[in-house]
Amino acid sequence: MAASFEKNYPNITRWTEAYGWIEVGQGEYGTSFIRALSESGLVWEGLDPYNTIDEALNALEESLAEWLEEYE
Repeated sequence: MAASFEKNYPNITRWTEAYGWIEVGQGEYGTSFIRALSESGLVWEGLDPYNTIDEALNALEESLAEWLEEYE
């Protein structure tokens, strides 16, 4: 059985439930493939190239873990 998104990415889940949203895909105004945003604006943006979506989500997961540790 496949693991749930919440289990694989608890920090992304926490972010989207309490602080903001994420965007995945090429944006109109930048080159990053994945971003975390809040009502205040851009909080984190990833790189342009990722080999897989999982690689991009893992980068976001790690970065949000650091953000949540610092600001929660």
